[in-house]
Amino acid sequence: MAWDFETDAEYQALLDWADAFVRDEVEPLDLVWPGQEFVPLNDIRRKAIDPLKDQVRSKGMWATHLGPELGGQGHGQLKLALLNEILGRSMWAPIVFGCQAPDTGNAEIIAHYGTPEQKERYLQPLLDGELFSSYSMTEPQAGADPTRFETRAVRDGDDWIINGWKFFSSNAKTASFLIVMVVTNPEAGPYQGMSMFLVPTDTPGVDIVRNVGLYGEPDNEGFHALIHYDNVRVPAEALLGGEGQAFVIAQTRLGGGRIHHAMRTIGFAKQALDMMCERALSRETAGSRLSDKQFVQGFIADSYAQLQQFRLFVLYTAWEIDKYNDYKKVRKDIAAVKATMPTVLHDIAWRAMQVHGALGVSNEMPLFKMIHGAAAMGLVDGPTEVHKTTVARQVLRDYSPSDDLWPSQWLPKKREAARAKYAEFLELEVGNL
Repeated sequence: MAWDFETDAEYQALLDWADAFVRDEVEPLDLVWPGQEFVPLNDIRRKAIDPLKDQVRSKGMWATHLGPELGGQGHGQLKLALLNEILGRSMWAPIVFGCQAPDTGNAEIIAHYGTPEQKERYLQPLLDGELFSSYSMTEPQAGADPTRFETRAVRDGDDWIINGWKFFSSNAKTASFLIVMVVTNPEAGPYQGMSMFLVPTDTPGVDIVRNVGLYGEPDNEGFHALIHYDNVRVPAEALLGGEGQAFVIAQTRLGGGRIHHAMRTIGFAKQALDMMCERALSRETAGSRLSDKQFVQGFIADSYAQLQQFRLFVLYTAWEIDKYNDYKKVRKDIAAVKATMPTVLHDIAWRAMQVHGALGVSNEMPLFKMIHGAAAMGLVDGPTEVHKTTVARQVLRDYSPSDDLWPSQWLPKKREAARAKYAEFLELEVGNL
């Protein structure tokens, strides 16, 4: 019987190294250069960042999600999950380890669906960390609903001409290229009629109208672009994966990415729990430490249990992906992970914020930023409501309606059946009275 909750010793040693490395060398970058993670390196930042990347490479921990032919280790989702749990503590850590979103997902689909020319032009520089990319899918009027997408690409000789609007294309303002999901055959429907194109951001007609920030960020300084594609002409070679393949490619990209998001969120939530416990042991009020107050103890207990339950569920789902190598078979659990993730981060960060009092809501602690991030997590890679609907539909497939007026667990009928099953014994029991 194969059943284990331990990581093999060799990989655990690498995780231990990564844990200390991120804590000592990478987390300080978040304080020195906040918000610069997706800005191409200048000479000063390069002198600090490149040696850290070299250390990661020397340990064989660079872009481990990719196969050896692309400079990675070909690690499965379970190993990636364990690493992302550590990287989730720092905004800079995924950059230093070559596995930052959205570039990891973009690299995976180019590696899987791209032509040799596309891989040479886009994939290798992306893997080397020398440029960034943007996934341009959602639209202002449609959100993430592909059935309402309006951005079109029309064939014109050897070229395609793209027209339309895309909203919340993250990192577009610092990206070198965009992966754009567009309608190419309206008659074929959303699942067979859409295609993806690789579009350099300096292509004429690519107009970043504004960069939307999250709440509290200055106007037009955010990282989520509203883009107008105004007669953007690209060659036929810009088509990724073949005409009509966009939906299949999108599902390939998003499945693993949701697990990576979840494990990084666990690292984030663990930070909040750590801060809560430290504060509870450090602060005294009304005659005793906060850690002696039952209300605070309840916060800590609930947070610990919630985090451990979610962590095990995510690791199990990652194990399922590795086992079946088929995202469709694990669709239910991936959706459940995605739907649960924002609540876990929000609840733990909120409790930690309460324990810190006024300091907790200030900009001198990162807790309100975590709560803010939880709200965003409820929307990225599809809104929570959509994923809950997916879970419910998948769960209901394993059930059937009652073929009777009464539910199958209606006790009078079950009791009657039970008595009929053991009638001879009941008769003997009565006869012995």
